[in-house]
Amino acid sequence: MRIEVLVDVKTILGEGPLWDVEEERLYWIDSFGMNVFRCTHDGREIRAWDVPQKIGSMALRRNGGAVLSLARGFHFLDFRTGDVELIVDPELDKPNNRINDGKVDRRGRFVAGSMDTMEEGPNGALYRLDPDLSVHKIDDKIIVSNGPCWSPDGTIFYFQDTWSGEIWAYDYDLDTGNVSNKRTFARVDTSRGGAADGSTVDAEGCLWNAQVYDGQIVRYRPNGEVDRVIDMPVKKVTSVMFGGPRLDTLYVTSMARPPLPRFPGDGVLRGSLFAITGLGVRGVAEDRFAG
Repeated sequence: MRIEVLVDVKTILGEGPLWDVEEERLYWIDSFGMNVFRCTHDGREIRAWDVPQKIGSMALRRNGGAVLSLARGFHFLDFRTGDVELIVDPELDKPNNRINDGKVDRRGRFVAGSMDTMEEGPNGALYRLDPDLSVHKIDDKIIVSNGPCWSPDGTIFYFQDTWSGEIWAYDYDLDTGNVSNKRTFARVDTSRGGAADGSTVDAEGCLWNAQVYDGQIVRYRPNGEVDRVIDMPVKKVTSVMFGGPRLDTLYVTSMARPPLPRFPGDGVLRGSLFAITGLGVRGVAEDRFAG
């Protein structure tokens, strides 16, 4: 196994690595820098787009461009012009919230959750943006929404409230996009100050989770048992995604500056985008939003 810095752009809050299998390009975001980045699998040809608000996540669209979760709702991004267009803000009545992490299910729906900006109260919710651009609330009473992803067959949905100390699993109805049977998938060891952040699932059905403020990447078996732990060279790792031409490189984002003063700082590699190779595991191609 080898861990290396792929791109050192010092993202304030790097998040959401996303590998595009069609164009063989890697996307990631700076939530607080309000940028979308793109590069090749080996860190070349870097391109960036500005967005008008803090960004929680992005997904590519089948018809081109991207769908974004910005602080104030769901938006479209046109890569050619850089224009950002509002779709809908599901939380007009909650000015202290922002929309955070999100991904696309196997049928092309975009699922993303909101969070309390002070990371204190259970004021957030989990939303599903359907291809017809209708929005549906599928869970609530969340402090910080993070880590949405699906089992390879799409029938199990994983998600967590970062400060709950748990990663949850739900049964996911592919026909309707509804969730049921919420249960604890794994308990996160928070004794060292870490918490569950972004996640992805590999081709073997194991879940990989970035444990922010603890500097670890943890692989969980489908039964929730810890299978592997990787210690990273920075503490504030934020999210993970498999990519590269063979889907066998694990890309890891990190943050250069914590969002609140109570969180720890980091060394010179803070905010870097990392690539981990030699894991002997492949990921699952991400789906595109059908709207």
